[in-house]
Amino acid sequence: MSSYSEQRQIHLTKVLREVISELPPYTFDFFRGLEHTTSMNTRLAYAYDLRVFFDYLHKENESFSRLESFKEITLKQLEALSPRDIEKYLEYLSYYEKKDDEDETISHQNGQKGKARKLAALKTFYHYFYKQQLITFNPTALVDMPKINEKPIVKLEVDEVARLLDIVEEGTELTEKQQRYHVYTKKRDLALISLLLGTGIRVSECVGLNMEDVDFNYNGIRITRKGGNETIIYFGQEVEGALRDYMQERKEKVCKDGDTPLFLSLQNKRLSVRSVQILVKKYSSLVTQLKTITPHKLRSTYGTQLYQETGDIYLVADVLGHKDVNTTKKHYAQMDDARRRMAASIVKLRDIE
Repeated sequence: MSSYSEQRQIHLTKVLREVISELPPYTFDFFRGLEHTTSMNTRLAYAYDLRVFFDYLHKENESFSRLESFKEITLKQLEALSPRDIEKYLEYLSYYEKKDDEDETISHQNGQKGKARKLAALKTFYHYFYKQQLITFNPTALVDMPKINEKPIVKLEVDEVARLLDIVEEGTELTEKQQRYHVYTKKRDLALISLLLGTGIRVSECVGLNMEDVDFNYNGIRITRKGGNETIIYFGQEVEGALRDYMQERKEKVCKDGDTPLFLSLQNKRLSVRSVQILVKKYSSLVTQLKTITPHKLRSTYGTQLYQETGDIYLVADVLGHKDVNTTKKHYAQMDDARRRMAASIVKLRDIE
């Protein structure tokens, strides 16, 4: 049987093919050209974003309204668009409505970050055909990227981490109904949240773990990173204890899918990313109401603590699996500023009594 990551790739490949089939025929060349330089997730995100763009042109731009569907939009017509047309599209993204398969109206909103992502997809799309000399004008090159204000890192403080783990372990403050389920899931939940907090792995990497990926001889786990690369991440004694307790319980269960996932649902199936997100929200909401804590915020908590303890941005980037250390620097720049401020207060020029 293929691994979880291989099954996931097969699923995403099928979805991507389905979305591409809805787009104009020449988009196939674009995605084929990106195949060796981008991940499957990136290409799928581009496909979704391009579908929004073509749908907008067909419904909102008078030049395309007579077409039967947006599949008929040609490259020459795209080349004829002006930078102002692209800017009008960005404004449209702020709020628009679409009918779903059941003919119900669904509203969509995009902030600056969402607009920037969709414009980035469009710029890449136009640049590809410009580079291939299939168009001679690229209107997106004359449109500036939306400014994105960097948000502070949302993370748990040390005392909040301790309280979170206590709640997971003891089930305190859970509702009566939640406590009934907690009896069966507390070892799994404690192992899972301890692993996220103690290693900083992504939620997708966590749910992709199999039992054979855990090695207590080295206190390490084998994970598949974004892009498909395998690597070993090590964990400490606290994580080891929680994992060992859970593994004893886990060995007595059989996955219905015939696979060997580390974390099982109550239905004896591999936990999904969505299930972990709900699980983290359930427990973290009892710790703090002021912060929205997701699995990614647990990753930020780990990265912050590691950087505070070591001051080594390259180590943090390596452990978190960032391909570019500048990504790590960007997220933890505010901590550098805090360290510089601390340095300024340490050096005394005169002793003032």
